Amino acid sequence: MAAPVPSRCEFETKDLLVRLDVALSGEIKCITPVVEDVMGLVKQMGCAAGREIEVETALREALANAVRHGCAGDASKTVQCSVSCDRDRGMLIVVRDPGPGFDPSQIPSPISGQHLFSSHGRGIYLINQLMDEVRFERGGTEIRMRTKPPSGG
Repeated sequence: MAAPVPSRCEFETKDLLVRLDVALSGEIKCITPVVEDVMGLVKQMGCAAGREIEVETALREALANAVRHGCAGDASKTVQCSVSCDRDRGMLIVVRDPGPGFDPSQIPSPISGQHLFSSHGRGIYLINQLMDEVRFERGGTEIRMRTKPPSGG
């Protein structure tokens, strides 16, 4: 089930309060245990004090997109999740999937027109609203989400 997770991280390793690398099977039922583990660490370390709900929601949405779209619900595929917390830079969450990727600029806005009444398609919008920085890399197969440190840095 677990594939090796690349050690690439934008934070200086010596400054990290915590670093967690997890690989999960590409099925919906695997999301909640990972989110619970990550949030336990986040709360324990104070990585996102006062922003726990935002972080949890963004993480859950990113993992759900990776499982649904990147793995197409295929349990034999793996989603990688890396969480880093640094006193000065805040918290970085990276979710990577094995899918074909996508162009984020082509995602229609869920807050206008006919998309207002759609029952799906709000994950990326929510992530962008909840996190301080969001970047898509590797052709859309990787999302990098960052929150600033609790002190606002």
